[in-house]
Amino acid sequence: MGVAVQDLTDGRTFLLNANHVFAQASSIKVAVLAELYRQEQRTEEGISGKAKLSDLYTVDAHDLVADSFIMGGLTPGVTRVTNRDLATFMVAVSDNSATNVLIDRVGMQNVNVMLDSLGLHQTRLQRKMMDVKAAQEGRENISTPSEMMALFAALYQQKVLSKALAEDFFKVLGTPKASDIPRYIPEDVVCANKPGELAGVRNDVGIVFVPNRPFVIVVMTAYLKRESDGDDAIAKIAGAAYEYFDRLARASPYGRIVSERNSH
Repeated sequence: MGVAVQDLTDGRTFLLNANHVFAQASSIKVAVLAELYRQEQRTEEGISGKAKLSDLYTVDAHDLVADSFIMGGLTPGVTRVTNRDLATFMVAVSDNSATNVLIDRVGMQNVNVMLDSLGLHQTRLQRKMMDVKAAQEGRENISTPSEMMALFAALYQQKVLSKALAEDFFKVLGTPKASDIPRYIPEDVVCANKPGELAGVRNDVGIVFVPNRPFVIVVMTAYLKRESDGDDAIAKIAGAAYEYFDRLARASPYGRIVSERNSH
C-alpha cells in the first residue's frame, strides 16, 4: 500500500511508500481529464487544433468496449454528446468507451507531455482502457502516490488551468460515484476523486474539500488477496484524514475548537 496526503493550506505531507510505482486502473483517467481541460485552455488562448469541451461526438459502435455503462446504452450513429459529456461519463461511472474516445481526441502522447511538464515522469498513460493485449505486453498505466498527489496539488493551485477551468475540472471530478474515499466522510463534503480497480489492485485518488482545510489524498494498493481489503483500507485512511483536517479547520492555532462541525 502507498499513501500520500497533502494539506493544501500549509503544504505539509504524509507519505507512505509514496515513490512506489502502482498500476493505476481507472485512476489514470484523472490525467486524461486534466489534458482535456488543458487543451480547452489552449483553445481559449487562441491556439487552434486542440480538443474543446464543446466539441461534438456522434456515438460509433466501433468505439464500444466492455464496462461502458452509459455509452453502451446510447444509439450509434444518432446520439451526439460533447467532450464534456464524455468526461462526465468517464468520471461518474468510469465509462471505458468514453475514456478511449477522449484519449483519441486529446492524444495519448499529449497526456504524457503534460505530465512531463509538471515533472511527473513516473506517471504514464500507455494504453487505452480494456486493451488486454497491451497490458500483457507490459504497457500498463502507472503512477506513484507522490506524483498523483503533486498532480492534484498543481491543478488545485491553478498551475495547470485558469481559475474558472480548474473549478469546472473539480466540479466534473466531484460527480458522485461508487468509491471508497467518501465512505466515512459526511455526504455534504465534496470529494473530487477517481477510484481504480483491477484484479489485485484497488486505488482511490482525489481532493476532499473540507471547509477551510481541503486536502489531497491518494491511496494505492496492490497484490491484494481480497480486493475488499484494499477498499476498506482506502475508506479507513480517508476517514481518519478527514477527521484530522476537519479538526484542524475548526481549531485555533493552539488546538482549541472554536467552531462547531456543521450538522450532517
